[in-house]
Amino acid sequence: MNREMLMLVDAISREKNVERDVVFGAVEAALAQATKKLYAGDVDIRVSLNRDTGVYETFRRWHVVPNEAGLQLPDQEILLFEASEQIPDIEVDEYIEETIESVPIGRIGAMAAKQVILQKIRDAEREMLLNDFMSRGDKIFVGTVKRMDKGDLIVESGRVEGRLRRGEMIPKENFRTGDRVRAMIMEVDLNLRGAPIVLSRSAPEFMVELFRNEVPEIEQGLLEIKSCARDAGSRAKIAVLSHDKRVDPIGTCVGVRGTRVNGVTNELAGERVDIVLWSEDPAQFVIGALAPANVTSIVVDEERHAMDVVVDEENLAIAIGRGGQNVRLASELTGWKINILDAAESAQKQASEVDASRALFMEKLDVDEEIADLLIAEGFISLEQVAYVPLEEMLEIESFDEDTVNELRTRAKDALLTMEIANEENVANVATELRDLEGLTDDLISKLAEHGIHTLDDLADLAGDELTDITGQSEEDATAMIMKARAHWFSGDAASQTS
Repeated sequence: MNREMLMLVDAISREKNVERDVVFGAVEAALAQATKKLYAGDVDIRVSLNRDTGVYETFRRWHVVPNEAGLQLPDQEILLFEASEQIPDIEVDEYIEETIESVPIGRIGAMAAKQVILQKIRDAEREMLLNDFMSRGDKIFVGTVKRMDKGDLIVESGRVEGRLRRGEMIPKENFRTGDRVRAMIMEVDLNLRGAPIVLSRSAPEFMVELFRNEVPEIEQGLLEIKSCARDAGSRAKIAVLSHDKRVDPIGTCVGVRGTRVNGVTNELAGERVDIVLWSEDPAQFVIGALAPANVTSIVVDEERHAMDVVVDEENLAIAIGRGGQNVRLASELTGWKINILDAAESAQKQASEVDASRALFMEKLDVDEEIADLLIAEGFISLEQVAYVPLEEMLEIESFDEDTVNELRTRAKDALLTMEIANEENVANVATELRDLEGLTDDLISKLAEHGIHTLDDLADLAGDELTDITGQSEEDATAMIMKARAHWFSGDAASQTS
């Protein structure tokens, strides 16, 4: 029987073109599975088959776990202190084995054994094909539609299959069986049945890779695509940078008579592409990203990572775009929150900020409106500036002598100290559950406390735009933070959290 099994292993190995070890592993798995059926519990069985003689041994084994962890799987685990009584130097994550009676091959259901072996062989073949495919280093999967699976496309390239989910397709595009498809390889998941390669045609990375194929200068390192934002099937923006002054980045990506950009557009169902010049200057980058709109002025708020962009009436609709598309893509491309304002809105906002600064100076510095307006006119908008801007700069203000400047600086520092003490007292009232919320920094906690947000429920009750206004986070980060705060509502212990 052992000789016959070795002959069978050799035959399957040659027929399926897989290594003998893979087949031996499948036989061991079949024997282990048959042995497990003789036990009532979920035991762990290992079979060791000699590759030369066909003789095999069977072992029941236990996984060594830390004493404090306890037994999660009693039939498969043993605590360290118990294992140490048998093997003194054994360590956690090692195994203790006990030889048990082997199941004769003749007692294994022939069909069951065959199914296990063939499945192992198929899995091994699938993994070999996949490894061979991935070793080529392709980022774009090129294949034909094999079939539909619950709205997803199964795309075949040779003997390798990829899955293009409905949500990763370009809206309104339809494929039929046999159609040629190109898509970006996003990940490889061996646990997925049938098609382990996850594909996307709507991801920004797909457009970047298409440009890489169309524009040789990118592959050569003369050009670099710094970022990409897409509204798949409608419009996209890419930011490019030239590492060679002789190469025009935008013209190079467009190509002669638009051949290069048209090659990308045609692949993406006519998706319009704006090519933007990347800049180290964030304001200049945002101005370029909002093209074709012309920007009148721009104000950068580093603390909130946001910009107020002023455009005239003629450019307002262009800057915003249909359904806010243009400003949204520009924001995604640059990583900055962009607020589009017309001249009237900008003037109103500036007036509001001036009023706030005037009220702050009059209250905290104990000065009249004339002094407050004089400070604002010279560009001072915060107490920190009054307190710590170099003395020489403040002395340049007309009507301010050294005594006046020193008095203003002293008052500003005292006011800041008082506000800091009040803020610390306010933060001390923040509930422990809110302090411990993942992702909340001391700075964010302080800002929340300033606005009377002291508990998880206070935070959970906010809308995303409300939290963005308070903390200056992006809407995505603010929404994620609120959802974390709401988690206890659904965990079954909301009552304990609230109390």
